[in-house]
Amino acid sequence: MTKVKCPHCEKITSSKKDNEFRPFCSQRCKLIDFGTWADEQNVISRPISSEDFYEE
Repeated sequence: MTKVKCPHCEKITSSKKDNEFRPFCSQRCKLIDFGTWADEQNVISRPISSEDFYEE
């Protein structure tokens, strides 16, 4: 079983497809993360440019 840490609470969780909240450990952590993006506490560091779509 593949184990990873939840990005929010750092609890060990599964990254398998049967974890409906992956990469999070629970719906609570998933919703907290969504809320930080919705409140614009998290932002993309720079505008996306066309070069971002090309592999080197």
